[in-house]
Amino acid sequence: MKNESPHKVNSISAYHQLMGLPRPEHPLISVVRFETITHSAAMTSAPLLNNLYSIALKKNFNGKLKYGQQVYDFDEGMMVFMAPGQLLGISADETLRHTGWLLLVHPDFLWNTPLAKTIQQYPFFSYAVHEALHLSEKEEHMMTELLQRIGQEYHGAIDSFSQRVIVAQLELLLTYSERFYQRQFITRKIASHQLLTRLEDLLTAHFDGEALAHEGPPTVQAISDQLHVSPNYLSGLLKNLTGQSTQQHIQDKLIEKAKEKLSTTDLSVSEIAYALGFGHSQSFSKLFKTKTALSPLAFRNSFN
Repeated sequence: MKNESPHKVNSISAYHQLMGLPRPEHPLISVVRFETITHSAAMTSAPLLNNLYSIALKKNFNGKLKYGQQVYDFDEGMMVFMAPGQLLGISADETLRHTGWLLLVHPDFLWNTPLAKTIQQYPFFSYAVHEALHLSEKEEHMMTELLQRIGQEYHGAIDSFSQRVIVAQLELLLTYSERFYQRQFITRKIASHQLLTRLEDLLTAHFDGEALAHEGPPTVQAISDQLHVSPNYLSGLLKNLTGQSTQQHIQDKLIEKAKEKLSTTDLSVSEIAYALGFGHSQSFSKLFKTKTALSPLAFRNSFN
């Protein structure tokens, strides 16, 4: 794969446009058949930094995947799971071929649902797991059926039940995936990038603990010190893995926590700002709008 700047995809529409697909039928979710992707050159010309949750069930795939810095074991596997902000590269010695299903979910589709919190707990949305999920014929049929059900809902008339139905099907798909991965890893070793795993553990502990309100988000220097590497080394590593600096990575974690509080609590914007360690709510609102193009109140009101 060439050393080129990644394609940055921040929306469902942007992905469809990049891959030569028709306009999506919903702005925050899409179900795609790989056979319909016509701009396969875009997939191999540069890495893809996809700020969406993506779940792929691939068959007859003749390429190689690079997940972060490591080659993704896809020789026999079928399913790949990626969280927003992760970097994926694809290479092929010939014209890229693959069939199957791709489910794309914008994080905002999940806000105000229980899955907004729990989806991050599934271990396969992590650089620590860099092999595809292998499926038996029976398991493949089960997963394909779930993706088809989500697709039917996606292509149907959108109503007040659509999000709940899709989220319920998605949660079932993720639960089965976790079961199948655990079975797979009984005999297969989980390859992990130790430094990135330790970074995620440190950030999770900080953002879920009491330190956030008292100290604010961790600084790049503080995180680097705890990992016993220099700030420049850590940012360089993260740039290669995710296309983002350490500071950007920390800010994204902060925005995730802010969205969670805005969509699942009745706290005021000022209270949320102070809970996230901001001395002034204006600073929080400015960062939130910079990252999301919405004010905190506008984001909250979008669910009403």
